[in-house]
Amino acid sequence: MRIIFMGTPEFAVPALGALHEAGHEVACVYTQPPRPAGRGKKLNPSPVQIEAERLGVQVRVPVSLRNAEAQAEFAALGADVAVVAAYGLILPQPVLDAPRHGCLNIHASLLPRWRGAAPIHRAVMAGDAETGVTIMQMEAGLDTGPMLHKVAVPVGRKTTGELFGELGAVGAAAMVKVLADLAAYPPEVQDDAAAIYAPKIDKAEAKIDWALDAAAIERMVRGLAPFPGAWFELGDERVKLLLAVVVGGAGAPGTVLDEDLTIACGTGAIRPLRLQRAGRPVLERGEFLRGRTVAAGTFLT
Repeated sequence: MRIIFMGTPEFAVPALGALHEAGHEVACVYTQPPRPAGRGKKLNPSPVQIEAERLGVQVRVPVSLRNAEAQAEFAALGADVAVVAAYGLILPQPVLDAPRHGCLNIHASLLPRWRGAAPIHRAVMAGDAETGVTIMQMEAGLDTGPMLHKVAVPVGRKTTGELFGELGAVGAAAMVKVLADLAAYPPEVQDDAAAIYAPKIDKAEAKIDWALDAAAIERMVRGLAPFPGAWFELGDERVKLLLAVVVGGAGAPGTVLDEDLTIACGTGAIRPLRLQRAGRPVLERGEFLRGRTVAAGTFLT
């Protein structure tokens, strides 16, 4: 097929590579414009742009697709289908309608559960036993379109970062499979009554509330790792908690119970496994404690 690929983060890179490897003609890649980053605020292209340029594919980085000129340029590509994976721009109806088979999205959840911007984070934080990817036909609503194919993946004790990598690969393979025989995947209408939304993670959510149950805090830690990272305050310093385990213990929520940095929660306790001080590298608990002793009885906020 002649494909327009639309994606931005690392999650979308495997799909672009897999479609190219499968022999499809990737006519153009649409991705978010380069963003300033680092101390020098140098403009950095997206991971998808880097991969597209490596493959020798034309790249476009429009700020919006709402104007008639951008829509005409999109339609002029004469695509059979547009494949979308975490692109980051709303696709107006003229764009959705332009390819012969419309726009197919790789969505990182088992729809209709977790429609929206942060499906992986929300699945981990909610304690879902499994998540996955859904290949869906895009329409004007937010992840409301009919589903063509689903692939489930167990969550276990994976972090959001680990699932991003795994689901990116699973989604790539699923899309290649669907495009190999599109007629074999009749669309299935979603049950709107079963829909749950996955709103974008607000940084204010990332502060740990030690009054919560230990299991809920452990899920929150995995769900927010590596970004934005669940955090607490140790004295006047903010510390990110990137991995933890639930252990036995009791005390006033937020109290350090022993020299292993076991922390009392509303019910039960957790023991950090991986932490990061502001502006410092990620450390295992032992390394962290060698750099800063935290005495039993210390209260964390």
